[in-house]
Amino acid sequence: MRELLLGLRLLLGSGRGNRVRFLLMAGGSAVGVCCLAMVLAIPGILAAQDGRKAARSADCCAGEHPVGVGADKAPLELRLTDPYGSRPMIRVFHAPGAFAIDPPPGLKELPTPGEVFVSPRLHEELRQEPGLAQLLPGRERGLIGAQGLAHPDELYAYIGVPRAQLEKSGDSVTFYGWSFTNEETVEPSTLGIVRFALSGVVLLPLAVYLSVCARLSAAARARRLAALRLVGLSKKGVQRVNAAETVTAALLGAVLGLCIYAAANQLISRVGLPGFRWYPSDGSLSLAATFVCLIGCPALAWFAGSVGARKAATNPLAVRRSAVEKPPAKWGLVPLLPGLGIITGYCVAGATGHVPRDTSLSSILMPLAVVLVGVGLVLSLPILSRSLARAVACTSRSLSLGLAMRRNEAEPGGALRVATGLVLLVYAASLAQGVLIELDQVSKNTSPVQSYRLSLDGVTEDRQREFEAVGGIRGHGVEARSWRNRETEFPPMISAVIATCSQLRGMVPDIGRCTDGRPFRVVNPQETYNDDSKPGASFPFHLSNEQGEQRVMNVQVPTQKVIFHDEPGLSALSSGDVVVPPSFLPDGFRPEGASLTMVSSSAPQTVRAVLDDIGGVDPTARVMTPGVVVDALQQITVVKTILAMGMVLGLIIGVAAYLVAATDRAVERRPQVTALSLLGARPRTLRAVQVAQVVLPLAVGLVLAVVAGKAAESSYLVTGGGEVFWDGAGVPLLLACALGVVAVAAVGSLPLIGRRIDPELIRRD
Repeated sequence: MRELLLGLRLLLGSGRGNRVRFLLMAGGSAVGVCCLAMVLAIPGILAAQDGRKAARSADCCAGEHPVGVGADKAPLELRLTDPYGSRPMIRVFHAPGAFAIDPPPGLKELPTPGEVFVSPRLHEELRQEPGLAQLLPGRERGLIGAQGLAHPDELYAYIGVPRAQLEKSGDSVTFYGWSFTNEETVEPSTLGIVRFALSGVVLLPLAVYLSVCARLSAAARARRLAALRLVGLSKKGVQRVNAAETVTAALLGAVLGLCIYAAANQLISRVGLPGFRWYPSDGSLSLAATFVCLIGCPALAWFAGSVGARKAATNPLAVRRSAVEKPPAKWGLVPLLPGLGIITGYCVAGATGHVPRDTSLSSILMPLAVVLVGVGLVLSLPILSRSLARAVACTSRSLSLGLAMRRNEAEPGGALRVATGLVLLVYAASLAQGVLIELDQVSKNTSPVQSYRLSLDGVTEDRQREFEAVGGIRGHGVEARSWRNRETEFPPMISAVIATCSQLRGMVPDIGRCTDGRPFRVVNPQETYNDDSKPGASFPFHLSNEQGEQRVMNVQVPTQKVIFHDEPGLSALSSGDVVVPPSFLPDGFRPEGASLTMVSSSAPQTVRAVLDDIGGVDPTARVMTPGVVVDALQQITVVKTILAMGMVLGLIIGVAAYLVAATDRAVERRPQVTALSLLGARPRTLRAVQVAQVVLPLAVGLVLAVVAGKAAESSYLVTGGGEVFWDGAGVPLLLACALGVVAVAAVGSLPLIGRRIDPELIRRD
């Protein structure tokens, strides 16, 4: 305790410069802890949103209805999710039953037929888009509370309808609330991408930055600790005196950083990030996250400070006399080699076509390799800097370059503190670029058309014609599958599309010549042909009309074929389908289990207008939109926003680490600069020395970061299962970032040489 009190007294009574340094350490730690709190708050935000989704999920339980009333008399609900741009719009249709149930969270009562409860965001969209009201039939009764919404921007509505409207499509519901949700804001597999990106983009640079803040004015503090050791203080006492300053600054910075985060959470949650908003209470840190910030930051500061104080405690005379430092040990290369080995192995596997399929092993090895390479870049910089400085100093005849390299050779750790933050920034930028490429492969829609599929069960002919007349529809057709003999395990089946040639060309523009009035089969060379669709084979189709009459129509696979080209899986046709003219069907009859397929342009505004008009015809119609998985698009938007926030935090941390380290190094270098000035060195020479001392080791580190970062990016894309492995388009951007970093470091080194010589700085030497 005596040593801790001595450290606090030295902190408060050792002059204004020491107090300023203490405040800088606390301020730097506050910035780092605030960034750390933002990263740690993301899982809590996602968990809170998933919890509210689970609480509003409907379910049916046999024991929840009154005695004597069957479960078939329970209220009915139908939940539909429509794409509204790249966001999902959820509509819950509710029909009353023989008994009442408790409303879901966010509502005081359930809507009766003709009433609508909407979320605040959907209420605003209704004002801006009047056509959206077609999907929400009824009078707006009120707004849904925050307890019933995942986030403030959610498009959600409860719509009351008569019970007869949901008799066929609705599900019974007797209570709300599950212990989990099947509609996570970010799926666990996608959340792994977020963890991977944030660990490389934010957490690794953050650890280096906090270590830099904890070692401000390391040389001056080491000399002071060495003096205490020489006057009789024990080794452990020296460690405690040093810990009193570093831990106190880090703890004060942690508390200040948490306060800054609390204010930032209130502001950002109300303003919102693109595609990602949350309620302020969701962003509150958990007890475990608060403990990590309050304990982890001081612990890291104590560890970094103890490393710097170890030399002063064991060999104080060498510190006081400014003895030459020992060359950095070669063990700093140990983490880099296995990390590069793993990354190189994945790159070779991708180049040779042996893409690894064991995703569980890759999910462990890839983050491990990223961390090992990042740590290896940090630890190998002093070794590479000293080797380069020694080689250049022996061959160069330039006075400025010789002075700079001799200084880096004698003190390689100085360049480490200045260059590390910027090197990790470029390395993290390459990793983030790889994650964005993978997400772009998932979310990219390359099809020029968008198809819509509706089941025709229970749909009248008049209603079908209304669907087909929706504005923006290029073509339409009725799709049905042949009758299947359920006694056979794998009975042969074909699909038939009932449409005219003009309707077919609207659905698939790139199709060969066809003749109206004659059936034919379609073939897509890019898709596997249906082996059951053999010319001459006959397949039965069961037909029915609105009066309930039934017939059987046999369709023989024709020999005539028409070639079409379209993207497999997203096309309205499949290779092997038989196109049947509408005139072949008896009047008023259509196949059982048929579906209506319509096609429009894939332009977002066209898709939005078509869905609105379909909702105007029948708001409860289930519309399938192949190629547009709106929940996946929403998840990708959230992940991209989180990743962008991580990149901004990484940029802040990298720049802050450079500013802190460069300023601190300039202050520590003032005695040597003053001595050179008194010996006759010109300011221009000194500025050249300062720039060379920073730029050359930084350039070496950046080259290594670019190479390692691109290799890590490629190996990540190889293990991601996408089609893009090598991102050549991103190399110019990465090189431009590296050159920009070098330019910033060079410009930042110029003002560090003052115009006035202060001999007081070398008085004690």
